[in-house]
Formats: sequence, structure tokens, C-alpha cells
Amino acid sequence: MIILGIESSCDETSIAVVKDGKEILSNNISSQIEIHKEYGGVVPEIASRQHIKNIATVLEESLAEAQLTLDDVDYIAVTYAPGLIGALLVGISFAKGLSYAKNIPIIPVHHIKGHIYANFLEHEVKLPCISLVVSGGHTNIIYIDENHNFINIGETLDDAVGESCDKVARVLGLGYPGGPVIDKMYYQGNRNFLKITKPKVAKYDFSFSGIKTAIINFDNKMKMKNEEYKKEDLAASFLGTVVDILCDKTISAAVEKNVKTIMLAGGVAANSLLRKQLKEMAEKKDIKVIYPSMKLCTDNAAMIAEAAYYKLKNTSKIEDCFANLELNGIATLNVSNENR
Repeated sequence: MIILGIESSCDETSIAVVKDGKEILSNNISSQIEIHKEYGGVVPEIASRQHIKNIATVLEESLAEAQLTLDDVDYIAVTYAPGLIGALLVGISFAKGLSYAKNIPIIPVHHIKGHIYANFLEHEVKLPCISLVVSGGHTNIIYIDENHNFINIGETLDDAVGESCDKVARVLGLGYPGGPVIDKMYYQGNRNFLKITKPKVAKYDFSFSGIKTAIINFDNKMKMKNEEYKKEDLAASFLGTVVDILCDKTISAAVEKNVKTIMLAGGVAANSLLRKQLKEMAEKKDIKVIYPSMKLCTDNAAMIAEAAYYKLKNTSKIEDCFANLELNGIATLNVSNENR
């Protein structure tokens, strides 16, 4: 089975070719990070225009690397939500054009499910398991049963963890994106420099707004007093607190659900402290932690193709895979919610 994946939800234009749900024949990504650095974040209109400019070229490169043509493709998988509406529209419209021209069925894929299924490309995943989804726009704890049903058992009540990193980095003058810089600075600073109160929220939910505000208030206070501090210390205090919260709640969820595998997913899954600390804490509970390689942590089309593969495998009625690709103003994670 050959699946062509298309991802354009934010600022990466990516097209991949995946064979039989395991073999990545190509996974090309055109990143816009350098363009958006000037603005301190992603500008939706610019992102959409760059997708239009790049997507045909990325397709040519991916097919050439895979040594295939569109005639060899069985399905087209495309991200339909969530993301920037204009950016999503480029990918969906491009997928529809290819579908009409070559009569190839389209499988719509939820972006966050793509991040989770990135793990399946590199690991033999034993279900049921817990997945901690951490990205610029999402922070969720999701229980996945043996039939690939997704149950959301925890989520952020305000800022996503990646968003908080970017905002703290902006306050500290570290540039965009903030996550990788704060990750490096953690090892140069003192995580006990500033004591930050951990938010008290229900069970497996998260709240990072107060932590971010504590950093901003401390920075403002030091500026008013004309006093200096090491940015590395403040970055370490912030990241240490955030990772403690993520790890504590994820481990607790895994123990309660009696699962032996935790999957990290999303862009923040590349964070070295989160990987290390979660793995160490999980080992004490005899729980295995897996995460994608660095390239598969960021937005990419291979994960979208992989999610489509499992959607095909686990849907009883094949026609249910080919939902109408309509764009909603606000898209939410397509999973059921437990009462909590």
C-alpha cells in the first residue's frame, strides 16, 4: 500500500510517501522558520503564501526520492485540522486537485493523531497505552485502547506548553522558536533559582498561564529595580517546573490505567529534559517510554500518511475513512472525553 501524505497545518510544507505503514520512501519538509523569526512567531498570511509557493516543488522532490509517480499512489492522506485555516486550505486544495486528476481516494487526517502515530513508524507499539501530546497548540494526555480508540483524559485549560515556551522566550529576548533555546539554557542554569507555584487543577488537566505569568512578573520586577539576573537561571526554573508537572501527571495516568507504554508526541516531544526525566520516572514504575526521532517530532507528512494507514486498518466501513473535507472555523481533537 502506497500512501502519499500532505501536511500544511502551520509553517512546514511537507509531502511524504509511506509504503505499507512502515517504510518511509520519502519525507520532504520545506520549513518557514527563518521567515517567521523576523516577526517572533508564525504570520498566517505569510505561511499560506509560502505553502502555495512550495507545495508543488515538494511533491516533485518526494516522488523523485521515492522513485514513484502519482500512478503508483493508492491513497492521499491530508491534514484537515487543526491548524491555520489558510495553511490547511492550501494542502486540502492541493490534495483535491491530485485526487480529481488521478482518481486517488483522499483520507482526511487529524494533525494531532498524526503526531501520535509518528511513534508507530519507528516502534512496535503495544496497546493499550498513554500518549502525552505536547506541541505549540496542544497539551493532552490521551488513552489509546487496543482497538485504536482515543480517549482524552487530560488537557490544558489555557496555554499549550509550546506556546508558553515561546512566550517566555520572547520575554527573555531569546527569539523564535523558544523551545529549543530554553532546552539548551536549562543545562546552563539553576532550576531552583525561582520557586514557582504549581497550579492546582483537576486530576490530569494542565494550566501553564500562571507559570508563564510568574516568569513575566519576576522579569518586570527585576527591571523596575534595575537589577540583573542570569537568563539561564530563569529559563531553567521555568522548564524544570513545566517538565515536573508533565511527568507527574503522565506517570499517574499510566499507573491508573495500568498501561506499560507511554508515547511522547508533538513538537515539544523533542525536548531533551522531558525525554530524560519522563524515561527515568517511568522506569521506576516498570513503564516503557517511546518517542519519535527528531525529524518526526516536528510537523511532517510521514506521520500523516501513517495515521491514514491505521485509519484504513481500523475502520470497519471503508467509506467512513473518506469523510467530506470541510474546513471548520475551530477544529477540535476528534476523541471522546471521559468525565473527570
